[in-house]
Amino acid sequence: MTVLVGYLPSPEGEAAFDAAVAEAARRGEPLLVLNSPRSGAPVSSTAADDDAVTGLTGRASAAGVQVEVRRTAHEGDAADEVLRVAEEVQASVLVIGIRRRSPVGKLLMGSSAQRILLDSDRPVLAVKPAR
Repeated sequence: MTVLVGYLPSPEGEAAFDAAVAEAARRGEPLLVLNSPRSGAPVSSTAADDDAVTGLTGRASAAGVQVEVRRTAHEGDAADEVLRVAEEVQASVLVIGIRRRSPVGKLLMGSSAQRILLDSDRPVLAVKPAR
């Protein structure tokens, strides 16, 4: 089994990564970090650069966790990609970062986190960044 974390270079992504490292260490499982920008975007704020990936792998290794980072682009909705990869690797748990949004904001903008929480057939650990 594998712990899967959906990672974005943001405070929410950092909180999710830290929680995923702790969960992988607790379970004695490897960690898969999924950083999947939308395909075809010329510039993406969701893509982790090489320095960020080096930092992530170093932090996981320091905690004694085996880590793999996937940075492949996806088509369509990010939630679908997270759920697809979770099925592919038979993840034991998904870890996602969430941010505070109003109900109206979720209605107008949608929520990948909400889709993952509702559609996943495996446990989901949703974490917020520290204030």
